[in-house]
Amino acid sequence: MAIGSPPRFLSSQQAAAYLGISEQTLNNWRSTKRHVIPFTRIGKLCRYRVEDLDKWLASRTEGQTVS
Repeated sequence: MAIGSPPRFLSSQQAAAYLGISEQTLNNWRSTKRHVIPFTRIGKLCRYRVEDLDKWLASRTEGQTVS
């Protein structure tokens, strides 16, 4: 992300697709706090930053990565 550019936000539907899960699963995780995925509430809407989703995915990676 370039300096000064606004963060890229995704809707719940877009974030779920990005993670490869259903939107209902993402909503359940958020409401039950089963998995704490950072989100921003804008009015009634929940929005997810791509950078936060990438960090969350990286924190759940198991085993060694190949460089």
